[in-house]
Amino acid sequence: MQITIKNVFSAFRASGLVMLFVTALTACSATAPYKRAEVKLPGSYRGAGELSGQQQAIGEIPYRGFFSDPVLVALIDTAMVRNYDLQIALKNIDYAQESLKQAKLGFLPSLSLNASGAVSRPSDNNLSSPSLQQALGQSYSEDYSLSLGSSWEIDIWSRIRSKKKGALAGYLKTVEAAKAVRTKLAADVASGYYNLRMLDAQRDIARKNLALADTTLRMIRLQYDAGQVTMLAVEQQEAARQAVMQSVPQIEQGIAVQEHALGILTGSYPGAVARGRSLAAIPVADDLPAGIPVALLQNRPDVREAEMAVMESHAEMAAAKAAMYPSLTITAQGGLNSFRSSNWFTTPGSLFGLVQGAILQPIFQRGELKAGYEKSRIRREQAEIGFKQSLLKAVGEVSDELVRLDKLREQERAAAARVATLQSAAGNSNLLFRSGMATYLEVISVQTGYLQAELALADIRRQHLTAMAELYRSLGGGWR
Repeated sequence: MQITIKNVFSAFRASGLVMLFVTALTACSATAPYKRAEVKLPGSYRGAGELSGQQQAIGEIPYRGFFSDPVLVALIDTAMVRNYDLQIALKNIDYAQESLKQAKLGFLPSLSLNASGAVSRPSDNNLSSPSLQQALGQSYSEDYSLSLGSSWEIDIWSRIRSKKKGALAGYLKTVEAAKAVRTKLAADVASGYYNLRMLDAQRDIARKNLALADTTLRMIRLQYDAGQVTMLAVEQQEAARQAVMQSVPQIEQGIAVQEHALGILTGSYPGAVARGRSLAAIPVADDLPAGIPVALLQNRPDVREAEMAVMESHAEMAAAKAAMYPSLTITAQGGLNSFRSSNWFTTPGSLFGLVQGAILQPIFQRGELKAGYEKSRIRREQAEIGFKQSLLKAVGEVSDELVRLDKLREQERAAAARVATLQSAAGNSNLLFRSGMATYLEVISVQTGYLQAELALADIRRQHLTAMAELYRSLGGGWR
């Protein structure tokens, strides 16, 4: 019996009621919707003081507005474009985006075009040979077909929808991961730049103290020539001078190594790095508000990445559970079929059509589906624990940096006062030594103390600036 186009359309209409009923079931889901885990956060950070409750935290400030040195900002700009870790993170976003596109296509029916032709000649002793000769008047048969087929899985239990949600969460996770790389990159470049400026300052201090040691050595030699001091005084001052001289190439080595490290961060080969403001001229904006801990849920990329991981694993768990339930697939096929090539494209005689639905219920698959669901449920619980851990770590990092900043402010004030005292003492010691009211040992001791105090002040200043950059990173700043 031949099936005309009208018959095919009638079959489609007859299946419409089934499809309508099935579509009504697509709102069903085998798993409850995702809900963020309950987390109890403190009202403020430890060491934040009265500024923690301000509206805008420093983590919400773009890095071009947070860092004041234009040379440092230019280095961060270069790193944001050329850093290889960031480029890899951006490629991960591209990969996840393609996965998301692939998941979205799961809602669409598949469509295939098939063309085939076959000629079969049974042997004369075959049972079908006489029938073939009687029906067709020939000893061979032909079969030609051109068909268009479609298959569509009805998403009753939201299995396909869950896969799409999981792909979307995976895509957003890579976006947040790239933001986290930007945040860390801005802080690392700033820390490296501040360390470079500290080394520059220490080199200048060492050279200045070397000149001072030369002056003192000449004074002691004059006194030695006058018989006022022994050769021991000359040798001790010479040793002190050589110690200062030894520190200069060590500092210069550290400068070169730090320049190379900054070059790697900015995607450049080893070379000199431009300088901006001196270490002492860079302001420390540590009076800005830190915000409140709950803001980390929206502002800190690694926390958001951890939550996206929970959402992704939740969607995978839903898809694994939906795989345990029946699946309904609607298939349709239609086209041209003929046992003679001359009649292949003759219509409506060569038209055929087929519409059918199939329900598949997994019954026994060695517990694989159930085990897969249990594994996905455990993964989801692990991801939720990781999310809570990331929040705890974030609050701890911010609190650490706030306490560190507070104590570094005190250390810097004390170190600056010590440098001022020893600077005055060094000037007075030379005057007293010339007038015979101070020994050469006192002069050497004061000069050594003055050098160490200046070096320590430069290091504390660098720590202060670095702590501010780390606080900026821990609050989620740097990716804007």
